[in-house]
Amino acid sequence: MEKIANYTSLVAVGDSFTEGMSDLLPDGSYRGWADVLAGRMAAHTPGFRYANLAVRGKLIGQIVDEQVDVAAAMGADVITLVGGLNDTLRPKVDMGRVRALLGEAVERLAPACEQLVLMRSPGRNGPVQQRFRPRMEELFAYVEELADKHGALVVDLYGAPVLGDQRMWDVDRLHLTAEGHRRVAEAVWQALGHEPESDWRAPLPPSTPPNWAMRRVADVRFAQQHLVPWIGRRLTGRSSGDGRPPKRAELLPYEGPGA
Repeated sequence: MEKIANYTSLVAVGDSFTEGMSDLLPDGSYRGWADVLAGRMAAHTPGFRYANLAVRGKLIGQIVDEQVDVAAAMGADVITLVGGLNDTLRPKVDMGRVRALLGEAVERLAPACEQLVLMRSPGRNGPVQQRFRPRMEELFAYVEELADKHGALVVDLYGAPVLGDQRMWDVDRLHLTAEGHRRVAEAVWQALGHEPESDWRAPLPPSTPPNWAMRRVADVRFAQQHLVPWIGRRLTGRSSGDGRPPKRAELLPYEGPGA
């Protein structure tokens, strides 16, 4: 294996996926893969600094306007950028504009750090994801193009079948569980050149599928608690992140959760 770069700082840019929903901690806050990754890196590098500018619900245009220049100015060794997926889930979207904005973000961030990390985001198996899959795959193909052009790493979560397993997703069907976030952290850890600590692609143990009644109860709960509010926000132009500050706005020494 090649010598591992001595990365001393990390800035995470993005939306709810990078904020850490739904990896809920006892105090009601969210942890998430970026916190787990930062904790691991801090354990190996005294004085390691970490910022997380991600805010739930943000579209790629908002990420560019609100986070990209801030992240670039921090001078971190590693920047992670995951964005655009919220755009693909809108009823109507201009994918040309999404690609252009993502390209603009990469062009600003790549020269501002030692290593830019992009991702092909995970996709839950199911009819909703199937409807938007062509848009997602168009976005992910462009992520690969941008990485080739700008020397970024691409972590291919979309290509890992285990992250499509419904058991890896919270009841809102939009965000990963704690185990899903742990596996994403491991994937990025390995992409940065570190020795594997686990096999993040390993399938979950076989399980008995829920029966019809259990599936219907889960569907009703999902619709009442998550789908209806989500549709309401789409119709009114609101976002779950409106007025919410970045998760960790400053690049400061980090003592947080490990693996």
